[in-house]
Amino acid sequence: MIFNIQRYSTHDGPGIRTVVFLKGCSLGCRWCQNPESRSRHKDLLYDARLCLEACRLCQQAAPDVIEKTVNGLLIQREKIEPEHIAALENCCPTLALTVCGEEKDVAEIMAVVRRDRPFYQRSAGGVTLSGGEPFMNPELAATLFRQCHEEGIHTAVETCLHVPWRYVEPSLPWVDLFLADLKHVDETIFQQWTDGSAKRVLNNLRRLAATGKQIVIRVPLIQGFNADERSITDIVNFAADELGVKEIHFLPYHTLGINKYTLLNQPYLAPDKPLDSPALLAFAETYATQKGLTATLRG
Repeated sequence: MIFNIQRYSTHDGPGIRTVVFLKGCSLGCRWCQNPESRSRHKDLLYDARLCLEACRLCQQAAPDVIEKTVNGLLIQREKIEPEHIAALENCCPTLALTVCGEEKDVAEIMAVVRRDRPFYQRSAGGVTLSGGEPFMNPELAATLFRQCHEEGIHTAVETCLHVPWRYVEPSLPWVDLFLADLKHVDETIFQQWTDGSAKRVLNNLRRLAATGKQIVIRVPLIQGFNADERSITDIVNFAADELGVKEIHFLPYHTLGINKYTLLNQPYLAPDKPLDSPALLAFAETYATQKGLTATLRG
């Protein structure tokens, strides 16, 4: 299942790219900018600002889970079943209520991908799978990568690698570039902020590095989690000394995804302000460069 196909992207690998976003992730990062991507199933998003006071279409479509009140919609999300989602798709005239996620087969996705082939050729671009975590859909990911590879289209993946290695392995022959997150190397801190295991990620990174695949390490810098010199030093040391990678990207924390939590009626547990620490970012760039890495700051 996917939740978006973004064309003409220039920030998800080399050149101009088409980014296919797959649903499903095994982590629960507090700062996640795509909370609608976590579930493998379709999600219901509600924007009260767009809701028409006199409209009752959604309540009529799914009266078991939706009630119209003077303050907007009361949605009993814990009771939502697939049949409710089906009834609510394309129901709302103002898009106050939308469904995130759609089933598309490989042929449908590739039909979109092929439209931008001239841009790939001119810019040395290609296709990037993102998410969520693309390898949570191992069969779809491997099939898309293989199809692109056979058609001469460069392939990349944005991954947290928090999956069993057997989910990654089928795609290895067909992926040209791994954009791999390295959020932290401390197991306890990693678990507290992501509900996952740093050991799994680090072991997968070691196995991936051993294959000789091109890897760019990406580090989201979040205050209170890893935006400090000690954490950055440990991350860079692992990337340079254990993995032997050549390039690292630092991604300062921002809050652009906060509103999505409101749409999903979920709490936002990360800092409410962007990272503002020029000195720390300068340290990260300088230290990574000293360790022989090409360091880039990505906004």
